[in-house]
Order: sequence, then C-alpha cells, then structure tokens
Amino acid sequence: MKLLVINPNISEDVTALIDAEARRSAGTDTELIVRTAGHGVEYIETRFEALIAAGAVAEIIAEHCAAPAADHIDGVVVAAFGDPGMPALKELTDVPVIGITEAALCAAALQGQRFSIIAISDRITAWYRDCVEHFGLGSRLASIRSINQSLNGIGTVQQDFKETLLALSRQAVAEDGADVVILAGAPLAGLARELEGQIPVPVVDGISAGIRMTEAVVALQSGFHREGAFAPPPVKHRRGLSENLDAALTAIQSAAGSSAAGNAAVPAGK
Repeated sequence: MKLLVINPNISEDVTALIDAEARRSAGTDTELIVRTAGHGVEYIETRFEALIAAGAVAEIIAEHCAAPAADHIDGVVVAAFGDPGMPALKELTDVPVIGITEAALCAAALQGQRFSIIAISDRITAWYRDCVEHFGLGSRLASIRSINQSLNGIGTVQQDFKETLLALSRQAVAEDGADVVILAGAPLAGLARELEGQIPVPVVDGISAGIRMTEAVVALQSGFHREGAFAPPPVKHRRGLSENLDAALTAIQSAAGSSAAGNAAVPAGK
C-alpha cells in the first residue's frame, strides 16, 4: 500500500514531525510519500488560510494522479487539522482522501461519548468548531482548549508548551467532562506518545489516526464515487488550470464516465 501524506502548510519543520509520526504509525507494508505544500502559509489558523492551502493540496494530489502507473498511490492523507480542501478533494481522485480531523474525530467517537480538542492558538478554534459541526459531532464536543500565548516557532510548539498542553488536556477531562482528548494539528504530531499515562483518558494523535484510518479504508476496497454528492465535477469548459490539475480532472471524469456507461450496458437483474 502506498499513501501520499500532504502537509498543507509550507513549514518543513512541521513536515518532519508529520513524517516521523506517520512512519511510527504506519503498517510494515505501507509505503509513505510525504510532501509539503508548494505555496501558502507557515501554519494555518483561519478559514481563508485553509482556502489557500486547499489549492496547494489539490495540486500535489493532481501531480500524483498524473504519475505513471508504477507510481500509483492507494490513498491520500491531508495532514492538517481542519482538513483544508475537504471534503471537496474527494472529488478529484479515485482513491480515498482522508483528513486528519475526520480521522481523529472518528477515532475519538469510537472511544468515548464526549471529546475535547487541544489547539495551538485561540484564533484557530473557530475554524476547528466549524469542522466538528460539519461532521455532525457538535453535540459530542466537550470543549476546545487552546494556547493563548504567542508561538516562538511552529516547529517547537511541543517543546515550548508541553506543560501547558498537558494542563489544558487535564482541564478538559476534569472541568469539561471529556472522555477523549484530541491533540489537534500536525505541530503536535507525536506528543500523545510522550504524554502517555499522564492524561487519564484516551488521547488521539491526528497524524496517527489519519494514517491508520486511511490504511483501513484502502483495505476495504470499497470503490470510488462515480455518482452522488462526491462524484467528479461535471465535464465543462475550463481554463487557467495547471497541466497536472487539468489532467487529473480529465482522468477522473473519464473513469467515472466509463464506469457509468458500463453499468448502463448491464441488463437489469443481471
């Protein structure tokens, strides 16, 4: 199995954290290709920054969709909490595209009734709350607690604020009634392992959840969206797209069209 793991921000320090946790989490038969956004911001805190990141992620997915068959990927992990570009990115390719937010929320929902999210900044919380509501889990959100100090650097958040993050996690359990804690965001990748046993409820790492959930979905071999809400965009005139993005859209539209034509040719009841 080959997974494409994309850091939607431009920080190579964060990509290194993602890479390390992804490789610790992946199965022995899983090959990982870890990429960093080609344009965007150092780290994503707002809806508009997420909009910019979505385009960068789409370009990387498209690049790999256009690759030779020998380089075919089996799944994509969008490795930023908030899932920039999701769920629209599911329309671009015939392999599963999983965001670490949806993976972490699913993992938390399987382990407890109410969960809390621990975030790296106050500004980011509105976007995260939108994401939880989008997945229909707003009623199960106990709280979002966040660091309310300026960051020294996005790649050193864990070292700089480990005790703060631990205290916020414990408060989420003791004061907010969280059954599960989610350490949100790629800059916190791997921290759950370091804090093992120090928080009295299950702790979910978004990167780890993203890798494991994507491996599971790929293994299900469920097929791709040929029709319905996540089917490829309809064929229409377009211009100004990159060569890779244009090719990826053409390929997925063709694949869906061929499949639909094949299904139509099968007599009812056969």
